[in-house]
Amino acid sequence: MSHVIVVGAGLAGLAAACHLIGDGHRVTVLEREDVPGGRAGRLEREGFTFDTGPTVLTMPDLIDRPLRAAGSSLEERLELQLLDPAYRAFYADGSTLQVRHGHEAMREEIRRECSEHDAAAFDDFVTWLRRLYHAEMPHFIDRNFDRPTDLLARPRPAAELLTMGAFSRLGPMIRRRFRDERLHRLFSFQAMYAGLAPDEALSIYAVITYMDSIEGVWFPRGGIRAVPDALAGAAADAGAEFRYGTSVTELVRDSGGRVRGVVADDHLLAADAVVCTIDLPTAYGSLLPDLRPPRAVAGILGGNYSPSCVVWHVGVRGVPTDKAHHNIHFGREWAGAFEDLMKRGTLMGEPSRLVTLHSLDDDEAAPEGCSTLYVLEPVPNLDVGSIDWERERGPMRERLLGFLEEAGYPTDIVVDELVTPLEWQAQGMAAGTPFALAHTFPQTGPFRPGNVDRRVPGLVFAGSGTVPGVGVPMVLPSGRLAAERVRELLG
Repeated sequence: MSHVIVVGAGLAGLAAACHLIGDGHRVTVLEREDVPGGRAGRLEREGFTFDTGPTVLTMPDLIDRPLRAAGSSLEERLELQLLDPAYRAFYADGSTLQVRHGHEAMREEIRRECSEHDAAAFDDFVTWLRRLYHAEMPHFIDRNFDRPTDLLARPRPAAELLTMGAFSRLGPMIRRRFRDERLHRLFSFQAMYAGLAPDEALSIYAVITYMDSIEGVWFPRGGIRAVPDALAGAAADAGAEFRYGTSVTELVRDSGGRVRGVVADDHLLAADAVVCTIDLPTAYGSLLPDLRPPRAVAGILGGNYSPSCVVWHVGVRGVPTDKAHHNIHFGREWAGAFEDLMKRGTLMGEPSRLVTLHSLDDDEAAPEGCSTLYVLEPVPNLDVGSIDWERERGPMRERLLGFLEEAGYPTDIVVDELVTPLEWQAQGMAAGTPFALAHTFPQTGPFRPGNVDRRVPGLVFAGSGTVPGVGVPMVLPSGRLAAERVRELLG
């Protein structure tokens, strides 16, 4: 039985472990933290429990896939609640819109709050989004590429995307479809998940809009942290060994450059293959210092990293009655705010913010009569911005507090923790951003840093820095694609 080591128990590493176990390998997962999760982490303080990474869960079938590979299932491991509304959007003019689950419910929301014209436009938009997803997901996202010319191997879906206008710009495409400016924001803000302004993102990234606005947003009992727990549990029950509190400091290679194992906490662990989920720049810098990284990773003729964010975890006394699980507060400014964020490298003059209230749907997340607030504001990454975060930490906290008060959230603070780009950087994330390389065209699909480096046989990458990209619906397939590469290597 071949032995595969997985470095990192984040979602990509856990998905890889499940698929590798399903393929019959002996699997050892090495994780520096004491629990699984990686960026999908947790924070526990004085009776409050926070998800510290992603908070929006879509496409649960992508979780079911690795679970089934390990002999389990989504039904067995997770209890999911459909969130309706998926989001509640608040606008600077005082109006609100809800992202309702289901075509008819959302159509009625648009008809009632916007216009008959936009309700009819939504019908066509949903049809277009479904076509986009089915052309894109199996052929261009959930697939390994060896070279860009592999795109030509499936000309029919590529031609369909072209005829659909999927390579036009997302923002203008949305504006052509809908008249109400509020819908322009509601159906294009998802470009930020790809690290791009809506007017710069390709329309192919409307696939993210499809995932949350059409297929729905879910909340697992116990919080997003329940997802890595489920994957780790399934892999362990199927025979994978987990070693927590274990740091990998070296890749062991033979004279031909092939990986033969790792050094972890001064111990040599032999392996036939290694799946590495460390952020790619960190992986090359610490584990492959003798190799020149791919251009995007090295920042040569590429390396455009996504904006970062500040996240404020706040445990408060009080429970809001007029908020949803996920709340988007759009600032008055839109295009100019992205100019601030991505080009000027400054804080958004009119920031838009996400506030997630886990405790509304998780009784164990906060003491009785209290709430957890996850407050996220996009900020420049450390490569673009010149913000002194040691100095800015206090003023940012005060601004966020003022925003919460004005927006009607309880602000009797019991416990809080502010996470800035400095903390993301300290966790090994390049440019101080948890969102990795932006999905510009030269960093998308086969142009993104690959999950194998031919100079290092036996090493496979997984996670948001490699294919297919950033976000929970991308890193889960990333683990499967890594396992597929191991299958090619070891049979």
